[in-house]
Amino acid sequence: MIEKICNFLTAKIRKEMPDVDEERAEIINYGLQLIIGELPKMFLAIAIALVLGSVKLVTITLLFLIPYRGFTGGFHLKTHIGCFICTTIMYSLPGILSKYLPINGNYEYIIIALISIFGIAMITIYAPADTINLPILTKKERTFKKYASYIVLIISMVATILIKDNYVSSAILYTILIQTISITKPAYKLSKCEYGYFKYKEENAL
Repeated sequence: MIEKICNFLTAKIRKEMPDVDEERAEIINYGLQLIIGELPKMFLAIAIALVLGSVKLVTITLLFLIPYRGFTGGFHLKTHIGCFICTTIMYSLPGILSKYLPINGNYEYIIIALISIFGIAMITIYAPADTINLPILTKKERTFKKYASYIVLIISMVATILIKDNYVSSAILYTILIQTISITKPAYKLSKCEYGYFKYKEENAL
């Protein structure tokens, strides 16, 4: 259903903009699938939160995850059903974990520091983590998204320090940690996904 809607919209765009070639049309179509495909996942994540009584925490997750993932990127599974299940878990899991396994006590600041260091290191190495279907090749866009990733990470970590509600701060920490893991090489290998930019550099280095 989503694919049909995106194909229809892509065809309309190509009709209105004749200069859009086949390659650009594929990129537009893939982008539309990502955008339109996110809505049902959000609704399902909120429905799961309603059942488990963690709507507030899942909402916090979405507020921090969407901009952070938008800038850092991350792997995408090849099938719609796989992507749907994986993304829904990513939307729901931090809120659920924070409800049943809140991070508190004297070690909270140590965890904040460790996640901050891990985030900065992974952003430096991998962000923005793209895919071969939607590569980010221009230096301007890559630089902007990398620095924006740092900014969102810092804001998130400061928020966890300022917010006194351990459940909310835990939701933010789990969100940042899970999303940061999703841009790493092991996560890409496990999901059988490929970086678009790194693949492009390898091919042009030959």
